[in-house]
Amino acid sequence: MSGGLYRSAHAAPDGEPEPSDGAKLISVDGTGVLPTAAADQALPPEIIPPTNAGPTGGTVYGRGSSNSGGSGSSSGTVYGSSATARTEGTAPGADPAGAPRERPAEESRSTAGNSVIMAAGSLVSRLIGFVRNMLIGMTLGKAIGDPYTSAQFLPMQVYEMLLGGVLSSVLIPLLVRRSKADPDGGELFTQRLLTLAVVALGAATALVTVAAPVITAVQSSSRAPAGYQDLVTSLSYLMLPIIFFTGLSALIGAVLNVRGHFAAPMWAPILNNLVVIATCGAFILFFGTADGLTPEEMTPGRIALIGGGTLLGMVVQAAGLVPALRKVGFTWGWRWNPRALGLGEVGGLAGWMLVYVGVNQISVFLVARVLSGIGGDGKASLLAYNNVFLLTMMAHGIIGVSVMTALLPKMSAAAAEGRYADVSADLSRGIRLTTTALAPICVVYGVLGVPISVTLFQGGALSYDQAFATGGVLAVAAFTVIPLSVSYLCTYAFYALQGNRTVALINVPVVALRIVGYLIVAEALGQSLTAAGMTGANAVSYLVSALISLTVLRRRIGRLNLGSVAAALLKVLAAAAVATAAGLLVVKVLPGGDTPERPAAALQVVIGGGVVMLAYLGAALLLKVREVHQVIGMVRRKIGR
Repeated sequence: MSGGLYRSAHAAPDGEPEPSDGAKLISVDGTGVLPTAAADQALPPEIIPPTNAGPTGGTVYGRGSSNSGGSGSSSGTVYGSSATARTEGTAPGADPAGAPRERPAEESRSTAGNSVIMAAGSLVSRLIGFVRNMLIGMTLGKAIGDPYTSAQFLPMQVYEMLLGGVLSSVLIPLLVRRSKADPDGGELFTQRLLTLAVVALGAATALVTVAAPVITAVQSSSRAPAGYQDLVTSLSYLMLPIIFFTGLSALIGAVLNVRGHFAAPMWAPILNNLVVIATCGAFILFFGTADGLTPEEMTPGRIALIGGGTLLGMVVQAAGLVPALRKVGFTWGWRWNPRALGLGEVGGLAGWMLVYVGVNQISVFLVARVLSGIGGDGKASLLAYNNVFLLTMMAHGIIGVSVMTALLPKMSAAAAEGRYADVSADLSRGIRLTTTALAPICVVYGVLGVPISVTLFQGGALSYDQAFATGGVLAVAAFTVIPLSVSYLCTYAFYALQGNRTVALINVPVVALRIVGYLIVAEALGQSLTAAGMTGANAVSYLVSALISLTVLRRRIGRLNLGSVAAALLKVLAAAAVATAAGLLVVKVLPGGDTPERPAAALQVVIGGGVVMLAYLGAALLLKVREVHQVIGMVRRKIGR
């Protein structure tokens, strides 16, 4: 299972004994739905365990501490020996291998420095990635943007099934462990691992690319517009090779991080985004926007440019990491000896990760299949759904990840020492903080969904009607943000307890419920409401996931202080209601009303958003929501850093 606290690469599911080898893995990443390479690309709609990357677009694999004085701030994934967790039988303050640990001040400075690099790279990558997705919509519009998005889903889905989860749950912990245990610092092991991975990735990519027509047939609806499936297939031939370069980029990033180099893996995705932005510019320069084009009218030149440019972005990202390998003194030589890697001993972990990922991908395929059949302007389809999901993950990544990053090292340490009351207290505090911080963002999305979507997405080949429809989906997505983040918090608690099998088993009925919801929505609602309905099904599944997880956690660690959580949630709900009323009033008063054009929409976003935030803050302070002060302090620390 990906993420969580592993005392060694041999750690068994649900806390079974493991050898005291001194290697630990602590994941403090948010949501990595995708490898770093694809942090700002199409994101599948499921709760994804912390893997080697996420919406923040960054990872850290290293030997350093993951806890900076109890207030970690990394927005990536840290693999290595932890300051907060230790192997049984190891004296406090000593490295499990016997070497003295760094002084706390040095650990804090090191972690803080890495956090600054990660935060800066994450922010820039997030902003540029969002510009990238805006330009894709404006360049391609709905008719071409939908099949492009479908083709973009495919390499990420296949990557996750083939390597994504296994990479973080099995291969990376092994890499960290061998870097600590082997006399050569894991050099030979790393060369063998890269050799095997390149061969496996190459073979898998070739097979999947050849099978592109079959895969796209499964993912495309029979009600899709004429030429839709053919266009997805044509684009997939160019974009499925992204699987290889995504895996290569993730592996190189892991090698760099284990050797203490964090900048390149954090900033390399920006190269990818810039290439795709340039591709959109070239498309407009040579062909104009795709406004009015149908899938059947996409010429080979247009397909080659947009599909090839997307592939080139990932190639450039992977290539951009190679110089950094030389900088850390790592030379990759061809070392073919798979048996020497000893991967069979951790097959159990990989198995549970594959269960988790495989179940999720069923729902992702269903989303693409159902929404590919949505035709006509003014109806939210796959492109709109993906843009809304990116906005949802942005809110979660900025707020939810910050809270989780601070709490996970403490929860992991408490779990390792059997202090389950402290785990419960941290989880309760995390839920209260996350809910308090995300509530005003949810109100903004709900009240200002249309103005936000018109401001961000209208233009070029993307019509006002399509942007307006996207706003309706965003309004529904307001109800997904908090359940999503609370579900993640529960997942992190399980990882702190080494409950990897439990997370996978909980995910099965949750995804089954989500799929049933998708099917009901597809049959019961009209095409104009399908994307919004599926987003609502996501919200329900996230809520059910959180409830099941809390029930299981209560059995495992005892009381969860849910009384204090409920009291805080009632106050937050009241403050959100005040903010909602204020926001609705502003929308009514300002120019544009319920159907604002772009200038009026931008005005509503700026003024309405400010009013919502101030109204929420004032109401929360009057209601004495204690967590508001903690959230303000967290924001100040981030700004001060």
